[in-house]
Amino acid sequence: MNGSLQGLIVCRHFLEDPVLGSIAALEAGPPAPGAKQHIAATLIERAEKLGLKGNLLSSYILYLLADGQMEGAAAIERAGRAGAGLIAGMAIDMAILWPYLTQPASAFLDLALLDVYEPSLPRTYDHVEALTATLKNCPGATAAAQALAAHYVTYGRGQLARFQAFRLDEAGALQGIRDFPDLSWDDLIGYATQKERLLENTQAFVQGRRANNALLTGARGTGKSTAVKALLSRYQQQGLRLIQLGLQQLQYLPDLLEKLASIRSKRFILFLDDLSFDENEKEYKYVKSAIDGGVTPQPDNVLIYATSNRRHLLKETWDDRHDEMSEVHRADSVNESISLSDRFGLILHYAAPTQDEYLAIIKHELQKAGICLDGETLRREGVRWEMEHSGRNGRIAHQFVTAYVAQKSPLHK
Repeated sequence: MNGSLQGLIVCRHFLEDPVLGSIAALEAGPPAPGAKQHIAATLIERAEKLGLKGNLLSSYILYLLADGQMEGAAAIERAGRAGAGLIAGMAIDMAILWPYLTQPASAFLDLALLDVYEPSLPRTYDHVEALTATLKNCPGATAAAQALAAHYVTYGRGQLARFQAFRLDEAGALQGIRDFPDLSWDDLIGYATQKERLLENTQAFVQGRRANNALLTGARGTGKSTAVKALLSRYQQQGLRLIQLGLQQLQYLPDLLEKLASIRSKRFILFLDDLSFDENEKEYKYVKSAIDGGVTPQPDNVLIYATSNRRHLLKETWDDRHDEMSEVHRADSVNESISLSDRFGLILHYAAPTQDEYLAIIKHELQKAGICLDGETLRREGVRWEMEHSGRNGRIAHQFVTAYVAQKSPLHK
């Protein structure tokens, strides 16, 4: 063993953990009766809560390392890189932790079931699995420290490591979205020009180049929101995260922008879905201020992507046009109604799909489900479904596929 856990530096907070702190106490002298059993019981409780399996002590430490609840990881998160001094301190810690990561748990706690533990509800964590795979290839402590620092640059720490997408809670704090859908970009059928421009803009953004805020407008059910969500699956490994805000949460934008500006290791898309404002709603001013650079300017690691069925976002009624004399400065009112959408440098319009595009979506989704229909049957069934529902769009196509697959299922009577 390369040293006691009491020698930890960057990971010194591990000594406050009920499992590792108790193991450190064992190193100080002969264990009290039942001490190892108490540690094992605590470790099993954590394993059941987190869904950890296998070599339990190693799995638990890897989870703690990947989660990064330490000031060193926070510093990397802020700077987007690790300094030489921090790497040196992490190398000392990795040398100390290495035996616990590579030896069976029973070597320390005398309980064989901890070596091949199976929890009641196993769970996998992408960031933990990535770190585990990387550390297996490290020849020594210095390489392991460099790999750990690179891990924090790529994945972040805490919620930013555990989740890809977030919403805001009632207090305006980030809340991770569990089981966010993993959407393939190749499953987006049609709208090739819109997809290409959105992809180019987003790729420039994640690569640290200049990019525009984007507004996706057009007919309902055409896949505008799906396109934004699919970007996350494509670029999350490059540090992209998505934060969805509702209309009533726009008041939190200034504080949120300030918080995100300090996280240089990540890039964020603020997703405003189905965005529009009625005449008495003034929350749009928060968006204008964020884009225009108010007291809290939009950081270069944040983009705003919005979807809307309205091209100009602010509702305009015929009463607004009925009597030009009803308002002295009517031109100012009109400018106000269109000025918000003009703040978006990239505006993509999604028209309702043609019948051929609609049927192409159905064909693609059916093929994914292992069903191939001849052209005549596909057109007949697809058009019938369209006529029975509220029109022709991607959402209606997906609903048809869901119903058709269920009907053809062996369980269907």
